[in-house]
Amino acid sequence: MRACRFQPVPRVPVWMMRQAGRYLPDYQAVRAKHSFLEICKTPELAAEVSLQPYRVVGVDAIIVFSDILIVAEAMGMPLDVPDSGPVLSNPVRDGAAVRALREFDPARETKFVGDAIRAICAEAGPDVPVIGFAAAPWTLACYMIEGKTRGDISRAKAMLRDDPTLMGELLDRIASATIWYLRAQIAAGACVIQLFDTWASELSVEEYRALELPATHAIFEALESDGVPRILFAKGSARHLDAMAETGADVLSVDWNTDLAEARASLGERAALQGNVDPTILLRTREEVCAAARAAVEKTCGVGHILNLGHGILPTTPVENARAFVEAGQNALVAQARAGRAD
Repeated sequence: MRACRFQPVPRVPVWMMRQAGRYLPDYQAVRAKHSFLEICKTPELAAEVSLQPYRVVGVDAIIVFSDILIVAEAMGMPLDVPDSGPVLSNPVRDGAAVRALREFDPARETKFVGDAIRAICAEAGPDVPVIGFAAAPWTLACYMIEGKTRGDISRAKAMLRDDPTLMGELLDRIASATIWYLRAQIAAGACVIQLFDTWASELSVEEYRALELPATHAIFEALESDGVPRILFAKGSARHLDAMAETGADVLSVDWNTDLAEARASLGERAALQGNVDPTILLRTREEVCAAARAAVEKTCGVGHILNLGHGILPTTPVENARAFVEAGQNALVAQARAGRAD
């Protein structure tokens, strides 16, 4: 929490995007008995898999196990998550479909998310931050328009180009629903929230500023009174960094193509940083994993920095490498101090 607020810390905190998941045998054991959505919608199961990386890998924060498409489902789009990837029925392709999207009550339709957070908080105790999350408006819009994505968001980009007014209306509706969804997570005990903008990389700087920046800012501005740190992750963050800093985010989570030292120099103390080790590095030797963690911390001198990956942890990551990454990050400032004394 202090790192989020750019306050001094004795060491850099560490967690990993998608830290609860397929690389953990503990998760695989649960998944063998339950579908993905069943885990998401059963609070005791969601809490259990959320807690696994805290127990096994030693991360400093717990992110609730859920899915960014839960909001789309609550807005009226049937959701299925087969092994091949998520599918939203009745994709949004015109104005009538946008206006058919409904507001929803998170205390009723998505109560299972809040119940999972409450269960995590009860188990982990008050000293372990629990992170709530949602999709950033543009990213959720892409899934809603495509119905499913396998790297192709051509329909979403066509709507953006051909009918920016309609796209703006869709983003506004998503932003409004997301505010209440995240507020329900905060009320349940989440003390940090994060927006995931996976498809920001598909936007030009001009498109981001024209449509995604206002929608994201609306969410963060509404949540300012809730008093929790707000994190924004964007894939393809390098070219959007200045605009991201205008969203009201307290922390900018950046991908591995964004140089942390350059980001720190550009941002100053306008926002803390989160990231940004390439997830594929965790497939290498322990020595390389630890070196990458230490190098990331060195670029920010450990100030206003939450060590993380530049995207989600890969399913083939050895558990011992995930643990080594966390431990190396947590000990990086101590190692730097020792090196300084030796010099």
